[in-house]
Amino acid sequence: MAWRLEGTYFENCNCDMVCPCSTSGLTAPADNDRCDVLLAFHIGTGEVDGVDVGGLTVVVVADTPALMGEGRWRMGVLMDAAASPQQADALGAVFGGQRGGPMEGFGPLVGEMLGMESREIAYADDGREHRVTVGGAVDIAVEDFVSPLDPTGAGVKVSGVGFPADTLAAGHATASTVDVFGLRWDNTGKNSFSAPFAWSA
Repeated sequence: MAWRLEGTYFENCNCDMVCPCSTSGLTAPADNDRCDVLLAFHIGTGEVDGVDVGGLTVVVVADTPALMGEGRWRMGVLMDAAASPQQADALGAVFGGQRGGPMEGFGPLVGEMLGMESREIAYADDGREHRVTVGGAVDIAVEDFVSPLDPTGAGVKVSGVGFPADTLAAGHATASTVDVFGLRWDNTGKNSFSAPFAWSA
């Protein structure tokens, strides 16, 4: 059966500004020797094999080489504790890449799966500021850039990216701490992207 997810996402990594990994399709190296990245997906509406998954959040954390296309990623998934076992299985298969779609292409790059844990997740998004907290494990807040030279106030966008959406809003983290799966970092002040996303397969 088919699946579809629609919602909002944001990410934060330890690149200084406008991550070269995302904007090059993983062909340019990150700003540091290792890439510490978190991606948070809040599903507004969605269905996987007839299972309604709307209102749930999934967080992906990863530690990768500077050149992400080389693989050897260490990755873990945090699943919304509000998800039923059936919902968690459905979303785990989508975000693990087993059901096709955007995450499938990342499968060969993952050298070590650090696990999947069910945690209480709080997600907030007002269109310009975005935040996710996962118990004591994750607390990240990011804000999209708005150029003082742009009278429209539309914000700085990067297009033609492809994943997780074609056009991403660029920004920076106002707070960023991660301590889970043996991964620990503070990316406050570093790069962020955000966007609505719509996936299906």
